[in-house]
Amino acid sequence: MPFTLSGFCEYREEIRKSRFITFAAPISSPAEAQAFIEQHSDLNASHNCWAWKLGDHYRSTDDGEPGGTAGRPILAAIDAQDCDQVAVLVIRWYGGIQLGTGGLARAYGGGANKCLQAAAKVELISRVPVSCACAFAELPLVKLRVAELGGLVVEETFTANGVDLRLAIGESQIDTLQTQLAGLSRGRILLQH
Repeated sequence: MPFTLSGFCEYREEIRKSRFITFAAPISSPAEAQAFIEQHSDLNASHNCWAWKLGDHYRSTDDGEPGGTAGRPILAAIDAQDCDQVAVLVIRWYGGIQLGTGGLARAYGGGANKCLQAAAKVELISRVPVSCACAFAELPLVKLRVAELGGLVVEETFTANGVDLRLAIGESQIDTLQTQLAGLSRGRILLQH
């Protein structure tokens, strides 16, 4: 089951006089990933190498380091930690000692790995869309039941008779939610797939 981060995290280390700072954060779009990278990059640093993954989409860059020694190891660390919807930026200030291609890959991938290991993670739940209608008085209880099962209220539309809801809930939770909603409404609330 893939995970994303619950928030921003960072990790710092020095390797043979080069300083490395790793930043990682959850993302929900490629634009959000680029904004995170631009916001946290240090233009005075020697290199700002990064990678992000969002489902089947991913990007990475070596930012002047030898090809394949920074971006790909960072992306490999994201995969190794079973993360998704995550951006990782590793900033390096060169300390005067060459690390070699293997050393660079270990430094960038290792920093990303340690940062992600220490980060607070949230399990990504695959949700399916469902809808239902309820009376005004039932709305707080419906929202509570949906939240307890890890679902989301995507949209609320108030009508003359009550509220039409569009929900997103884990497929394995649909039957439980249907039973709970039928119980609190004497069978009136029905989930539509």
